[in-house]
Amino acid sequence: MYHRPRLAAVAAGILLFTAAGATVPASAAPHRSTAGRLAPATALVTDARWGGHGSFDRIVIDVRGTLPPVTVRPVKVLRYDGTGHKVPLAGKYFLEIKLSPAAAHNDAGRSVYRGPRLIKIYLPTLKGLAQTGDFEGVVTFGAAFDTKPVYKTAKLHAPERFVIDVRRTPAGG
Repeated sequence: MYHRPRLAAVAAGILLFTAAGATVPASAAPHRSTAGRLAPATALVTDARWGGHGSFDRIVIDVRGTLPPVTVRPVKVLRYDGTGHKVPLAGKYFLEIKLSPAAAHNDAGRSVYRGPRLIKIYLPTLKGLAQTGDFEGVVTFGAAFDTKPVYKTAKLHAPERFVIDVRRTPAGG
């Protein structure tokens, strides 16, 4: 009989220790994506695509993880990040698109980006698209146009993507 109370106390201690170790505060629990995989800590840029619509051409940049801040600005010339070499896209007007913090490669350094690196496009407004950088937490694209682009941007969710709609100008306008 002497051993029963001690055995019950040890068993209760083990159960208490196991239960306490199994509970994790919500702030420390890993964030999971809807697919059940761990969401990346840094947004991963996985693709860039485009399409022509009735009154506009659209560029879509797909992201895995939370969509980061994006800046779009007109530039006189497109240059590759790091080297500064001119991007060989024909056009008179250019937009630079930067996503940061973001990466187009995984932690092992392998590319997760499956879109075009440099492509000529034959749409009424959009004439070319290039991935111009993936360096130090910034992923950069450049888009080329024959006419000055009038555009609007949007962030769309589920799946995460950044959209640029460029208005088509009337012929001669």
